[in-house]
Amino acid sequence: MATETLIPMESNPEVMNKFLQKLGVPSNWGIVDVMGLEPEILSLVPKPVVAVTLLFPISDAYEQYKQKEENDILSKGQEVSSNLFYMKQNIRNACGTVALVHGVANNTDKIQLNDGPLKTFLEEAKELDANARGALFLKSESIINAHKELAQEGQTNAEDPVNHHFITFVNIDGILYELDGSKAFPINHGKTTPDSFLEDAANICKKFMARDPEEVRFTVVALAAFE
Repeated sequence: MATETLIPMESNPEVMNKFLQKLGVPSNWGIVDVMGLEPEILSLVPKPVVAVTLLFPISDAYEQYKQKEENDILSKGQEVSSNLFYMKQNIRNACGTVALVHGVANNTDKIQLNDGPLKTFLEEAKELDANARGALFLKSESIINAHKELAQEGQTNAEDPVNHHFITFVNIDGILYELDGSKAFPINHGKTTPDSFLEDAANICKKFMARDPEEVRFTVVALAAFE
């Protein structure tokens, strides 16, 4: 259950990258804007891309789909890799931070974290389940304080009443997973490859948009390697 409320983080690559670097992510990895979801625009995104984060408005259509999806998975089951790092979100408006952590945590074989709050958190959280990871995150003052500092700095729409949410997509063992700390579990979206991952994740993002055709407030960013 959420016990604290934070100022939400904006989907702003500059702010997100400051946040990630504070946590110990090296400067040769960072967040970039994805300006469109068609192949010719996706081809302009720096490669490799190891995570995709979607910011979307929470609507009745989304909530209805979320419940149906959960019920379907509970009845049919799904495979989830033991190599997947997933945590629950226990702090209101921390979804941007949880989404960024999910992206980095599932790519530590590629991203060489510097000593810092995130490396410490991931080492302590490694053997825990998703709920215990969420509880540990609540106690990770360095990460929470970095969120507070950067969310304040990046806040340009503090008066916007729309309830937005961040989720992240990653490729683990050739499967595309949706990681949302407010859902009951990760979502297995089927097979992917390192080369097709960005386009495959973009196709899932398109489905979110199609469920809310009147809505335009969707933003997509990617965690990518910089030159």
